[in-house]
Amino acid sequence: MTDESAGKRRKKQDGKATAQPAREEPSLPPHLELQRTHVVAGADINANTMSADAANMFMALGIDNSWSYEKFLKGFQLRINKMDKENATLEFDIIGIDASIANALRRILISEVPTMAIEHVFFVNNTSIIADEMLAHRLGLVPLQVDPNLFEWKQGEDVASERNTIVMGLNIACRREGTKMINTDVLSSELKWLPEGSELPDETLCRFVSSQAEILPNGMAPTVDNILLARLRPGQCIHLEAHCIKGQGREHAKWSPVATAWYRLNPEVVLLQEVGGDAAEDLAAELPGLIVVQDGKACVTDPRAHDILLEKVRRLSSEERWAPYIQLRKRKDHFIFTVESTGILPPEVLLQRALDIMIHKCQELLKDV
Repeated sequence: MTDESAGKRRKKQDGKATAQPAREEPSLPPHLELQRTHVVAGADINANTMSADAANMFMALGIDNSWSYEKFLKGFQLRINKMDKENATLEFDIIGIDASIANALRRILISEVPTMAIEHVFFVNNTSIIADEMLAHRLGLVPLQVDPNLFEWKQGEDVASERNTIVMGLNIACRREGTKMINTDVLSSELKWLPEGSELPDETLCRFVSSQAEILPNGMAPTVDNILLARLRPGQCIHLEAHCIKGQGREHAKWSPVATAWYRLNPEVVLLQEVGGDAAEDLAAELPGLIVVQDGKACVTDPRAHDILLEKVRRLSSEERWAPYIQLRKRKDHFIFTVESTGILPPEVLLQRALDIMIHKCQELLKDV
């Protein structure tokens, strides 16, 4: 019996297996890892702008680049940075997603989260200088503070009812009192909610069975009171009825719940090598606040707190003196989102509803796979 076979026999008898050293997963060389994860923002052109999402992209190096749910869960983060209730603005970071997903979320926020907006305007009288069509268009763009989830969709020839239509009225006349003119400016605050329904049922074919006060106990109104709709002079008047229905921004911009929804890649300012001495002082003078000198060496602070200097970093990175030292990069899977609501719903509610719509789309897609 050889020593080797005896050793194997002893291991089998002892019932103990020799622990194998953990196998290290292969990793990309630094230059390829940079190409995969970051855009390099140069003075004249951006490099590495393509997404590296093909499963076999690095097969020659023995690296599997296919998408993994476990890796996604490990790297995904959503952080709320700012929530300005007064200005209805939300800023948040999403980390660990592809640009296609970020753009899908942006498009859903703009065009697929439903809202209520004025669709039909019935004029009783309009002697102002603004044409009926123009005034109706302006009225449609007035954002209304009402939850669309409380109402049903009105499709095609559906009859208007308290479940799918909100009725608002506007009746104002300009007159002169002494040397003053009253009601010269027609503002959005003049739009009054009519919870009992249309006052012109024969013309509008809109009849409510019950009051909408049950559906909207807190009432409804335009989100902003001082939107200028028209101007009048003594003797002129506007009397109309406006009907609001549920819709989406992809059908018309008046149903879009956001003033804007946009994102940008997270910026990173990188020192490619140590910068010390006079060079550190000069670089700090070029980029005050972004670059500081500590213990005689240049250090980078928070790039996002110095947005105004980032374009200068681009330019410096192409100059002969600074090109070996500094570089502006943007991480491909780190997005800074800003959502500005029109006031119809809080931005955090819009985000949640947009995510719900995206989840539903994914579920519908999986049914066909």
